[in-house]
Amino acid sequence: MSIKLTAKNIVVTGGAGFLGSFVVKKLKERGCKNVYIPRSKDYDLVQMSAVKALYRDAKPDIVIHLAAKVGGIGANRANPGKFFYDNLMIGAQLIEEGRLNNIEKFVALGTICCYPKFTSVPFKEENLWDGYPEETNAPYGLAKKMLLVQSQAYRQQYGFNSIFLMPVNLYGPGDNFDPGSSHVIPALIKKCLDAKFQGLSPQGTVPEMTVWGTGKATREFLYVEDCAEAIVLATEKYDKSDPINIGAGFEISIKDLVSLIVKLTGFKGKIVWDRTKPDGQPRRMLNTERALKEFDFKATMSFEQGLKNTIDWYKAKSYEC
Repeated sequence: MSIKLTAKNIVVTGGAGFLGSFVVKKLKERGCKNVYIPRSKDYDLVQMSAVKALYRDAKPDIVIHLAAKVGGIGANRANPGKFFYDNLMIGAQLIEEGRLNNIEKFVALGTICCYPKFTSVPFKEENLWDGYPEETNAPYGLAKKMLLVQSQAYRQQYGFNSIFLMPVNLYGPGDNFDPGSSHVIPALIKKCLDAKFQGLSPQGTVPEMTVWGTGKATREFLYVEDCAEAIVLATEKYDKSDPINIGAGFEISIKDLVSLIVKLTGFKGKIVWDRTKPDGQPRRMLNTERALKEFDFKATMSFEQGLKNTIDWYKAKSYEC
């Protein structure tokens, strides 16, 4: 049964962030006027007292939980304990307080990192428990995966209406370009454009860009606005405990991704592969049939156009002031 969102009080954790800002935009485009965006300076959701305060202040009918402590391979390797604890505590406490406050629906955002390191491609939701996640992001992936367990257990025992969505790697305008925590697409775009506009090589030499790994690993990427649409559609239409993949249904090798970004940014330099650094999970691509069947979601943005949009956004923000 579809939920009409326009009259609901909706909390979007992480609503001021990369994905969250697009979800909030989609909600407002649908006519939702009561959208509450908790800020971390006001609510440290790792603390139960802050979670209770959020529910008391916002009085939500629906919670869309997007907030996460997350980063690329480097950030995951540097912060495994913090990523595990913070993500687990935030999600578990939000769900428990949602149950106690009798909210209508809880939408939990998982991650493709929930999947086992060696999963048959394309990843199907029924493969989720076939093995241990890739080591560099296992603490983060398992913390998120526990929210699926909680969601299913609460639906079984309490009839609590919660759903669990697993988006693939996101990209797009507004992404995190901080070199200490960014994912592969913004990291590559930043390296290419910084070398191009700042002349980051000694005079008279060819600029170099170092990329982690061998380039053989494959990834799937989803444009952030497509993901936001999927989340809102699922909030409106999906009401089952089974996890749902959210993706675009294609894969590209890191080597080919680098070549495409080099072409689109106009980088004229040398690519150096640092094989001492990990590739991460060998392959990633999702089967997206369940999302199409359950709430009519299909990604619409072409990958090259999405990359162009992202490059143009970062270029305007950083070099065309």
